[in-house]
Amino acid sequence: MTWRSYLTHLECSRCRLTHDPSAPATVCTCGAPLLARYDLDSLRRQVSRDDIACRPPDLWRYREVLPVKSASRAVTFGEGMTPLIPLPAFGKSVGVPHLVVKDESTLPTGTFKARGAAMGVSRASELGIERVALATNGNAGAAWATYCARADIETLVVMPRDAPSITRAECTLAGARVYAVDGLIGDAGRLIAAASRSDGYFDASTLKEPYRLEGKKTIGLEIIEQLGWQAPDVIVFPTGGGVGLIAVAKAIDEMRELGWLSARRTPKLVAVQAAGCAPIVRAFTDGAEVSEAWPKGETIAFGLNVAKAFGDFLVLDAIRRSGGTAVAVSDKTMLEMQRRCYTEEGLFVCPEGAAALGAVTQLRDEAWLDEEARVVVVNTGTGLKYADIVSQDTEVLQPDDSIPKLPVTAVSF
Repeated sequence: MTWRSYLTHLECSRCRLTHDPSAPATVCTCGAPLLARYDLDSLRRQVSRDDIACRPPDLWRYREVLPVKSASRAVTFGEGMTPLIPLPAFGKSVGVPHLVVKDESTLPTGTFKARGAAMGVSRASELGIERVALATNGNAGAAWATYCARADIETLVVMPRDAPSITRAECTLAGARVYAVDGLIGDAGRLIAAASRSDGYFDASTLKEPYRLEGKKTIGLEIIEQLGWQAPDVIVFPTGGGVGLIAVAKAIDEMRELGWLSARRTPKLVAVQAAGCAPIVRAFTDGAEVSEAWPKGETIAFGLNVAKAFGDFLVLDAIRRSGGTAVAVSDKTMLEMQRRCYTEEGLFVCPEGAAALGAVTQLRDEAWLDEEARVVVVNTGTGLKYADIVSQDTEVLQPDDSIPKLPVTAVSF
């Protein structure tokens, strides 16, 4: 199997200064995130989308536009090529019949964070990094700890005390050093920054290293390929730290430059946040280039509880360039959408994915979405990680009881 990455350099997302990718890198000297750049002119002449289509169905099929230089350094569980699942009943009920879900719940550790961990850990291994640390709302920490265990890289994870308990258990079982902090992910981030300075850990927190984004970029690559190398009209993405949405925008830009898109149409990107923590939505509405920190975020969608995204200016730019928008969704609506999607379609989405479905209903009600629009909602993980938010009213039977004529179980959301 031929393996080649066309990675050429890292570029600052703000000042455009270039950096050498052969050494470990965090952020630019100006403090902004770095973005991986590739020799797309050469790639266009040497690799076609037909070549891609013949490869195994995992994210490494796009290896030319990924940063890992050697197949031997790919730390993998076979992640990628998650399904596009039509929602005919739900879509019809909300007036968006051409609605599909990119379901990331099938990935290792149950969330889309596995994509970023696969790429970030693989690149860390390739660059000789032996210790990584990251702040997380839970799922990223679980994914990185899992992949680092496979790569024999020491891991330090700090997460808010209120993060889903399953994610802390995943980190612990994977052998990571795990700490919980009374506060939010920003508070965890300050502890990680200190540990990186004093204890020699490489800071792999959101956008503090350039390769997690490249893993998540494969969501966009897969959507385009799965739709016959065409873009949908709208992609709706839950947005906390914002890496997923930034990555999808980058994927679309690169595929257009490569000529792999069958049309020039750019999908509108929709950032979805929780009403209880919506700094991106507020900045978008106000016409601001960056967001202001949300004073006290509260939401059941823990992945959306980010007071201020490090790459907020990149998220806002991606939304505006695409002609998209930003939507805030209440926790009540998330729970309703989660229940309806499971009841009508049998798909147990996470609260963040449910928020995206709620955004679709709002945008259709406001006529922002047309009935004929082809819409892809990204469900970022399995609802099973948040099972404790579902209240169950279950009648207990004794062994000699008969089954009542009424339903045994009523579940309220």
